[in-house]
Amino acid sequence: MNKFTKLFLLIPIIIIGCKNTDHTNKKFSQVIDKFDMNIFSTEGEKVLSIKSPSSRYENSSNIINLDETKIHLFKNNEIEYIINSNKSKLSDNKLLELSGNVLVKNTAQNADNLYANSFKWDISNTEYLLIGNVKFENNNIILSSNKAILNKASNIIEFFNPVKYKIKDSNNESSYEINSENAYYDINTKSVSFTSREKKVRSKIFF
Repeated sequence: MNKFTKLFLLIPIIIIGCKNTDHTNKKFSQVIDKFDMNIFSTEGEKVLSIKSPSSRYENSSNIINLDETKIHLFKNNEIEYIINSNKSKLSDNKLLELSGNVLVKNTAQNADNLYANSFKWDISNTEYLLIGNVKFENNNIILSSNKAILNKASNIIEFFNPVKYKIKDSNNESSYEINSENAYYDINTKSVSFTSREKKVRSKIFF
């Protein structure tokens, strides 16, 4: 996943207008309806797909701004994560930034929901940065902080201090909550661990 050489755009393009009609000026803005992009690895595996009902391409900065974005992240050509947001920006086909009601869902764990104000990913690595009102929730727990990193390779979410933590009881209500320096939620094992300032594990809970 560290190198991407194939890029396919499957988009009906409607050119609304240019910023400057002077043909000597090569800068222009292009409106694209029903945007649909797939990005593949050098081995031919699908890595990422992006869909939006409305978008705008700025050729001078090689930036695509998209509305109501829906993103699929793939593993072994199967959808692993689905991400929705109000807006997004793709820069140089390398840096993906989402903003507004960001929701990340793991298809293997249907009850898991990860929310944030913004999401940032350099597609050459496997770490996703989430900032602002970050909250992870499923049938067992709620974890919230202002910053978190989701590592797609390990399926571990790191929540940065201060972290608010709640355990739900059988009636789907929180039974207690604690504050932690840092918390790590393992999506695969459905466990959460807490660390001290000395990076020592203070406790670990399995569900």
